[in-house]
Amino acid sequence: MAEITASAVKSLREKTGAGMIDCKNALVEASGDETQAIEILRKKGMATADKKSGRVTAEGAVGSYIHMGGKVGVLVEINCESDFVARGEEFQQLVKDVAMHIAATDPRYVNRSEVPADVLDKEREILMEQLKNDPKNASKPADVLNKIIEGRLNKFYEETVLVDQPFVKDPAKTVGELVTEKIASIKENITIRRFARYKMGEGIEKKQDDFAAEVASMVG
Repeated sequence: MAEITASAVKSLREKTGAGMIDCKNALVEASGDETQAIEILRKKGMATADKKSGRVTAEGAVGSYIHMGGKVGVLVEINCESDFVARGEEFQQLVKDVAMHIAATDPRYVNRSEVPADVLDKEREILMEQLKNDPKNASKPADVLNKIIEGRLNKFYEETVLVDQPFVKDPAKTVGELVTEKIASIKENITIRRFARYKMGEGIEKKQDDFAAEVASMVG
């Protein structure tokens, strides 16, 4: 039987909000596999973070982060259930951390449901062409190639979807897992609603000086 460490129990408790004994028992049943232990707790209705996921989040805060001397700025709205929690230090720190993360990684969407169908279709098309250009895939049927593509889409999500990205301050967890931990800790549902990231000069076509023509005009 796999050894169940105190740190493993603590990690599972932070992610699910379940009791210490329940977490230990789930890890024992799952032979130490945390993902399987989370599933066991959810099936038994012991994952309190999961229970809170459907509750309305009408309070919260808009946070900001400015980086590189004003070159990059972020606004992010994160919601919770009560104004009391919204004003708390732990929630405010979460808002700051997520804003800083967005400044560093430049995600395009909050979650997978926001990714437009045409964007996914284009990504699948590109991945399919890449696979077909690889001689190793010449004999593989279309359904196998499609399964490979769906697996590789996870990389696309990690790059573009906020909650799927590894958290910059702790890459061992995603931003989504960070939020789940806070739900378990704060005891309220928490959702990242929207964000905006601004980069100074982005979208402005800068004038390209013709140095040779400038020199010619000076001597001519």
